[in-house]
Amino acid sequence: MSQKATKIWWPRLLPVLLFFVTFVMFYCSYALIQSYGGTSKSPSSSKSLCGGWLTQKKWESLNFNISRRTQLFMKMEDFFWRQHLSDLALPYGIKGSELLLLKVLAVTTNYHVPANIENLECRTCVVIGNGFAIKNSSLGSIINKYDVVIRLNDAPVRGYEEDVGNKTTMRFFYPESAFYNPGLDNEPDTLMVLVPFKQQDLRWLKEILYNEKRVLDVRKGFWKPPPQIWLGDASKVRVLDPHFLHQTAVKLLKINFHPKSKQIPVHPTTGILAIFVALNYCDVVHVAGFGYPRSKSQQQQQPIHYYGYATMKSMKNSYHDLNHEAEALKRLEDSGAILYLHPHL
Repeated sequence: MSQKATKIWWPRLLPVLLFFVTFVMFYCSYALIQSYGGTSKSPSSSKSLCGGWLTQKKWESLNFNISRRTQLFMKMEDFFWRQHLSDLALPYGIKGSELLLLKVLAVTTNYHVPANIENLECRTCVVIGNGFAIKNSSLGSIINKYDVVIRLNDAPVRGYEEDVGNKTTMRFFYPESAFYNPGLDNEPDTLMVLVPFKQQDLRWLKEILYNEKRVLDVRKGFWKPPPQIWLGDASKVRVLDPHFLHQTAVKLLKINFHPKSKQIPVHPTTGILAIFVALNYCDVVHVAGFGYPRSKSQQQQQPIHYYGYATMKSMKNSYHDLNHEAEALKRLEDSGAILYLHPHL
């Protein structure tokens, strides 16, 4: 073909080439919008939420000062093979609680997440709060499709499956929020993750695991008597590293706390703690069931949970700053770090 013919042929290809480039750019833009939490909130499978380089690009775009630390639980090796010194006592460190923790870890023996989750290239996670907002949402089938489903405290599943699903990968709890038989609202493989706020929490777990005579005075140190019989499986028990509660307080909520202060302490809720853990461990983090009634009339009348009849009055004397946490969640949502699965205030 002559050089002149080649020059004539090239311009004819330009419209086709331009159409191809436009199509590719449109497809990439659409995929990018979806990965940032676009209009689709009903994934057909968990893998549809993982966009490969799009997921990585999303994390790079978020201005977070977090380490993405994925070793979630305390383990025996921490005390023997490397220095694990802590200047802080519980709930933000283990100073003064080392012996109790060692005894607990000696019985639980397993400190890891199951391999089928640990080995995933992209982990999709959903944190299910206990808020009224998830009631009548019909999100159950969607929630069950995530790789990791994190639930909180003693929130029930039986009877609420249509809204909250029935899959539970991890349940964060502390003694006062423990239900005597975890098997009733959890799957056999559910990890029961203790969030220790105080020494008494570890002592309670130790007495349970060793089947010791209950010498713990449940009237002291607990705002509510914990169960004296707890049917949890020791092989499924984990102890969350206090590092995560400390980082939730300092980096996410920016709580200025002083160990020697006489003021009433303000601690993160297990809900926002679970979200922070998910942000470290997961590539995709969605949430449901978060948010409290804003108006005073709603606070007095509307239940705050998707179960039961408790109102905001029951939270009056808690050690949490709920307004502060709501602002932090709004920042996470606005930045694209988390996506709500339902409308919320």
